[in-house]
Amino acid sequence: MADQEKKSDRYREGMATRRQVLGAAYVDAAQARKTALDEPFQDLITEAAWGHVWSRPNWTKRERSMVTIALLAALGHYDEVAMHVRATRNTGATPEDIREALLHVAIYAGVPAANHAYKIVKQTLAEMEGGTTA
Repeated sequence: MADQEKKSDRYREGMATRRQVLGAAYVDAAQARKTALDEPFQDLITEAAWGHVWSRPNWTKRERSMVTIALLAALGHYDEVAMHVRATRNTGATPEDIREALLHVAIYAGVPAANHAYKIVKQTLAEMEGGTTA
């Protein structure tokens, strides 16, 4: 992509990691929806979240996946929880890993947050098993 050639090395690293974790189809669709309004935001998350954080070597993608799901659940960002549950296909985090992360959410962030996250996770896992995505 000519557009990507103009981006920083951190952006390119972040985009590669983003594709690895979320899948090329998801990232391609997100890129296709990008407009002049949200392009700076998309660049920010690609560089910061995917380039600076997810690309670091200290934790595995599996570990980052579990922490991310727990944090998103604790904050009530359930659409993002579902997206990251779907990404576990690529990160190696298991349903048991997700269960353990949500148990931490229940204790440290509250039972209602964990309860709703379990609902989202169960629905997303069922969709994944059926071969469908939401």
